[in-house]
Amino acid sequence: MPRVSDESKTIRAQLLSAMKEGEYVACERLPRESVLSERLGISRTQLRDILASLEREGFITRRHGVGTIINRHVLEVPARMDIEMEFMDMIRQSGHTPGLAFVRAHEDAADPLVASQLQIEEGTPILRISRLCTADGRPAIYCEDVVERSRVRQGYTEEDLRQPIFTFLQDFADIDSYLDLTDLKPVVADEALAEIFQIPVGSPLLNMSEVDFDIESRRVFCSNEYFADGIFRHTVMRKKL
Repeated sequence: MPRVSDESKTIRAQLLSAMKEGEYVACERLPRESVLSERLGISRTQLRDILASLEREGFITRRHGVGTIINRHVLEVPARMDIEMEFMDMIRQSGHTPGLAFVRAHEDAADPLVASQLQIEEGTPILRISRLCTADGRPAIYCEDVVERSRVRQGYTEEDLRQPIFTFLQDFADIDSYLDLTDLKPVVADEALAEIFQIPVGSPLLNMSEVDFDIESRRVFCSNEYFADGIFRHTVMRKKL
């Protein structure tokens, strides 16, 4: 996703929260831009950038002569597959208590799949970071993130690894993900995944295979994510052009 300033991210989150459960929860529209920018303490230019991002994601609709309409049917969706969201937030917004069962990192060599995804030579040293997130104590999301080992600086701790992967890669590899391409498919649990999720072999899982690119279109890391059945309702918003 496009990079925005930390201040804009914070204000954007505040505005979303205000529409969902705060001062605008009972409103059909947001205040005029002049009023809203003054309340938020930002310029109208910065506000317009924030509103544009919210409109792209369907949370609001702006119409000349009408104003900024709040789309409550979109705000009420707990988990959006078309929006990048941290796992803990996804679990929390789906009505569960999030937890982190484990996070592990080990050095490995790029297999044919990783080599193809990152367009590197097979056998290239990589760092593989795996984590298991829980919902109400139940295994919910298992993810393996892979980055070239040479890009990651030494000196990180387990606490650093417990951060969201985007934060870790920014701090220790100077990697900023701009966008990703993700393939989705249903899979069944093999023995390894069955043990991780504590489910019978052959149980259904949702697999998301993701490649992330920086703003210069370089492949910077890839992920393999598995979602347990029956915990999330995954929704995709599609606008008609």
